[in-house]
Amino acid sequence: MRIRGIDPRDTSWEQDHATYRVYFWDRSDRSADEYEVSGAAGVEEVLAWAEEHAAEHGCTYTVHVTAWDDGRRGLIRVAGVLGDPFADQ
Repeated sequence: MRIRGIDPRDTSWEQDHATYRVYFWDRSDRSADEYEVSGAAGVEEVLAWAEEHAAEHGCTYTVHVTAWDDGRRGLIRVAGVLGDPFADQ
């Protein structure tokens, strides 16, 4: 991990509300359930919901924020499982 001070004027826009994509991974049957979450007060609310849902269903999760680059939708991982959780099975 690298940490450095920055000039906050290096960005040209900021958005207060994000859309998230949450994947729940069930290793027992190698399946995934995907959800889109919008209207959350912040990432903390999304993470709390993901933690609760994962605990109730005995699975792991990954949370992404949806982003756009050159007109194409993409995902930026915020928390949870990194990579393909079924790759080592």
